[in-house]
Amino acid sequence: MKTIVVSAVNIRKGGTLTILRNCLEYLSGLAQSGNYRVVALVHKKDLACYPGIEYIELPWTIKNWVLRLWCEYVTMYGISKQLSPVYLWLSLHDTTPNVKAERRAVYCHNPFSFYPWKWKDLFLNYHIVCFAWFTKYIYKINLHKNFRVLVQQQWLRENFIRMFHLPRQKVVVTLPAKVNPVPQTMKVAPGTSVYTFLYPSYGDIHKNFELLCRAATSLENEMGIGKFRVILTLSGKENKYTRMLYKKWGKTSSLEFAGFMDKQRLYDTYARADCLVFPSKVETWGLPISEYAESGKPMLLADLPYTHETAAGSKQTAFFALNDADGLKDYMRRLVSHDTSFLSAVPELDIEPPQSSTWGELFDILLQ
Repeated sequence: MKTIVVSAVNIRKGGTLTILRNCLEYLSGLAQSGNYRVVALVHKKDLACYPGIEYIELPWTIKNWVLRLWCEYVTMYGISKQLSPVYLWLSLHDTTPNVKAERRAVYCHNPFSFYPWKWKDLFLNYHIVCFAWFTKYIYKINLHKNFRVLVQQQWLRENFIRMFHLPRQKVVVTLPAKVNPVPQTMKVAPGTSVYTFLYPSYGDIHKNFELLCRAATSLENEMGIGKFRVILTLSGKENKYTRMLYKKWGKTSSLEFAGFMDKQRLYDTYARADCLVFPSKVETWGLPISEYAESGKPMLLADLPYTHETAAGSKQTAFFALNDADGLKDYMRRLVSHDTSFLSAVPELDIEPPQSSTWGELFDILLQ
């Protein structure tokens, strides 16, 4: 019986937690087949509890980065010796731990190594700048000892190959699971005379909300109040960055600081919105793009590699330059005026192997 270890001690929420759950759900089947022993190192077992899997809880690792690194390079080495022999050790959160295993693999989902940060970002959220600066050095540690390096998009593979001098065959494009079928109500036109744009995201500096706020304010000055509205999933109270946004643009009538939305409310808002806007400067994927593309309605996206890949197959899409508020404003004005002639379909993406689109395909690569 071969032993598979999954380390995910820093994963507690969001998209990475979904990845952990999907991964362990698949491995639960392997474990119950009797051919594999599966051990998961997690923050708390209750976050992703599946039959047939052995759990080791390490809640103390989230207190600070010193403890996290100690866990990765000291604690996990001891655990790997206790579990020896380990056939495959899969790290689901960027770092390649110091362990004894026949094969190692790391899932790299943090894109901040490629984030074009500016000095002003230090004052709004220095954590993001630190991530952008340190992540590439954390990635480097033990990276070449991996049997496979997993990334979510082709552009990330190309950057990893170039930045870390990895052999192409070692880097696997691991596509996220397809978006769950979207309720039919999401595809229903909102039936209102006020054209509605939506940017659903959390309030961090790399999300580039200020570009959309500038474009909306300029368009309101040009067209007047009541011709369109822009819904932001921020309250303006979350952190220093969102407070800055609200202070500067909170009085713009066309901007609606709607606050955090749970999944049901977000899907209801998708239904009412006429167009998705997504100006984020860096993403591993950009889930709202995948979700909203199911509606077939227009999308305005930052002209970056990740958006082109995520929007592949969408029908009504246009791309704007990352810092071009005037260009975004022009696209918005044309949509408000019912001009969609500039929108086009995004070609489907042909991804070179090795690549996987299911956990079964991925573990075929990792275990064979």
